Amino acid sequence: MAALKYAGLEDTDSEEELPPGWEERTTKDGWVYYANHLEEKTQWEHPKSGKRKRVAGDLPYGWEQETDENGQVYFVDHINKRTTYLDPRLAFTVEDNPVKPTTRQKYDGNSTAMEILQGRDLSGKVVIITGANSGIGFETAKSLALHGACVILACRSLARGTAAVQSILDEWHKAKVEAMTLDLASLQSVRHFAEAFKSKNLPLHILICNAAVFGAPWSLTEDGLESTFQVNHLGHFYLVQLLEDVLRQSSPARVVVVSSESHRFTEIKDSSGKLDFSLLSPPKKEYWAMLAYNRSKLCNILFSNELNRRLSPHGVTSNSVHPGNMIYSSIHRNWWVYTLLFTLARPFTKSM
Repeated sequence: MAALKYAGLEDTDSEEELPPGWEERTTKDGWVYYANHLEEKTQWEHPKSGKRKRVAGDLPYGWEQETDENGQVYFVDHINKRTTYLDPRLAFTVEDNPVKPTTRQKYDGNSTAMEILQGRDLSGKVVIITGANSGIGFETAKSLALHGACVILACRSLARGTAAVQSILDEWHKAKVEAMTLDLASLQSVRHFAEAFKSKNLPLHILICNAAVFGAPWSLTEDGLESTFQVNHLGHFYLVQLLEDVLRQSSPARVVVVSSESHRFTEIKDSSGKLDFSLLSPPKKEYWAMLAYNRSKLCNILFSNELNRRLSPHGVTSNSVHPGNMIYSSIHRNWWVYTLLFTLARPFTKSM
């Protein structure tokens, strides 16, 4: 009892009643947390019972959830014309009983984006995602936006990017999303995008290099480079260089490079063990689409590792990620054989 008195918890009889100075609140996605106004801190567990909870069901008729300028969730009762920071659904909470994992790994191949972001408030965070109008990029953009982040969809087609923005807004009309033009097959377009973003005077907390082409026929970009190499790697490399100063100023910040397990099935060195630049942007007669993709993904990982070594002392981390084998997205559209293989594998792979 002495410990309870010291903690200020002896004043209430009910296990569920909050002690003086504590307040019950909810996040955008309905998870309950507790604010201690005396010590100015928050926590997920109830200060007395130690339980975690989430609200159940939709808001009552006439209520709407809003966010203030500090990123705090509040609720508007349009019928009685009043506002409150108290979620009207708190009377109908359900207990969260997470099953402890049997391994040391917190997430696995079955985890969804919404599960990983559960309970997180990303208000005030600015995110750029390349190739965000479809596939993995779109799902990433939507998940981050639904958790409060300001997300910029950097897309080759502004029309498709705008349609993706509208799709996210249809799901949550308060989402902060915007489409901007970025064609990684043009270094000039990369420069223009970086300049346009900097003109907004925004911080940059997360840069996700997601866009890629797969199985594309041989072609040269306007810069005279093989297209798979430039779109998958060099364009992103240049983009990070142009935005490095903003990332540093916004620290803690991070760069995420979407690579692939297929990076293991290639090499970019010659017989003497030296880097062979001709393999990175090969002529047409030496081009094989799958190898070009694998090499670009290997470049992604080498770049991400070196970027982390250089920038992590300045508060900017960099990680490469393998999103999963043969996820059914539009990346296989360049050849019907790849489409057939991805279709056959679809029942056994992770969904978008």
